[in-house]
Amino acid sequence: MTTDTNPPNDPSDELSPEATEAPDDSSAVPTQLGATRYVLAAFFAAGMAVAFLVAKTTTGAWNRLADNAWVSAHIPALSRLGEDDRATWAMLLGAVVGVWAAVYAYRRDDVRTWTSEVASELAKVTWPSKKEVTNSTMVVIATSTFATVYLALLDRFWGFVTNLVYGS
Repeated sequence: MTTDTNPPNDPSDELSPEATEAPDDSSAVPTQLGATRYVLAAFFAAGMAVAFLVAKTTTGAWNRLADNAWVSAHIPALSRLGEDDRATWAMLLGAVVGVWAAVYAYRRDDVRTWTSEVASELAKVTWPSKKEVTNSTMVVIATSTFATVYLALLDRFWGFVTNLVYGS
C-alpha cells in the first residue's frame, strides 16, 4: 500500500516560494496602474517632444549649412543628400535622442519620484462634471457679452460728450 506523505490539504503547499513572492508590477493591467499610467504617458510625450525638436532643429541647421557656399565647398557630404533625405536622417537622430532622453529621465529616481507625486496629487483633484463646465462656460460668455456691450455704449457716450465739449 502506497501512502502519500503530503496530503492534498497540507498547508506547507500553500507557503511555497512561488506563492509567497510579491506580485510583479510589470504585469499590471492598465486599469490597475492608476496614476502611474499618467507618469508613463508623460515620459512618452516628453520623449516625443524632444524627438520633434531635435529633428526640426537638425533639419533646419543641416539645410542652412548645405545651402552655404563655403560649407558646400569644404564639406561636400553635407549637401550631397537632398532635403527629403536630410529630414529623414534628422528624424532618425531625433527619435534616438528622444528615446534616450525619456529613458534617462525615467531612470533617474528624483525625476520619477517627482512625477509620481505630481500624478498622485492630480489623481486627488475633484474634476467638475460636464454640466458644471457647461454652466460655467455660459456664465463666462454672458458676462463677457454684457461687459462688451456696456463698454461699447460707454465709449459711444463719452465720444459724444467729447465732441460736444471740443467740437468736431
